[in-house]
Amino acid sequence: MASYNEGKKEVVIWICDHVPEGGTILDVGACDGRWADFIHLIDQDLAVDGVEIFAPNVWMWRLWERYRSITIGDIEDLHYEHYDMVIFGDVLEHMDVEKAQRVLAYAAEHATDYVIGIPFEYPQDEIYGNKWETHLQPDLTPEIFDERYPGHELLIRPLPNYAYYHRRKE
Repeated sequence: MASYNEGKKEVVIWICDHVPEGGTILDVGACDGRWADFIHLIDQDLAVDGVEIFAPNVWMWRLWERYRSITIGDIEDLHYEHYDMVIFGDVLEHMDVEKAQRVLAYAAEHATDYVIGIPFEYPQDEIYGNKWETHLQPDLTPEIFDERYPGHELLIRPLPNYAYYHRRKE
């Protein structure tokens, strides 16, 4: 659940500027609902859905109150038709490389754009009894990210060990 706030305000503003009026957003790894809260501070008309793999977070953070809809489950099992934006905030490092590549390939086909927030060289084990908090890619650096996930544009690197990227559907 560790997430940096540095750069998040700028990224939320960027997201709201790049999603059409009345557009749709999917927050992958909704956790505490922070992305939905920040987006709705700027634009109440955007429809924000969430998916969260760890059910206790849904109840602890009352996510059904913060999202248009909330799905409990693995993003790889969620088949969606289209979103204007998908947010992968602190999510990819929790997946092995192949799964992360599949999830991004699906998003590239079913979303106009997506944003990735990613920590670099950040080992992490299970937290709060949540096995999905383990970082399966603790070796990520900007160079390794570019190698594993080519074609992404850097949005902002607010910290030496953290960056936001995006990829717009071509």
